[in-house]
Amino acid sequence: MDFKLSSLPSKEIMPGYHGRLVHATNMSIAFWDVEKDAEVPEHSHMNEQIMHVLEGEFEFTLDGETKTYFSGDIVVIAPHQKHSGRALTACKLMDVFSPTREEYK
Repeated sequence: MDFKLSSLPSKEIMPGYHGRLVHATNMSIAFWDVEKDAEVPEHSHMNEQIMHVLEGEFEFTLDGETKTYFSGDIVVIAPHQKHSGRALTACKLMDVFSPTREEYK
């Protein structure tokens, strides 16, 4: 199975978060185009997640600690760990989830 990222349809999963999604048997990858000031409210999920900031500045809170992340920064989020975020600029992010994020299909 192979894909061309630009040919994948974009879905607005939450306001300001436009994702191109790839799902495998045990993981999902989301390539996000995030609008400036778009927010993800605090939440948690059963999936382990790795967030990679590809472009822009992203404010991210993990277990109550808030930091600003820039291009090249990576954050590992354990299952059930509370987190939230806000795009300080327009951003490109990549999230990897394991297991697959079924609700994103």
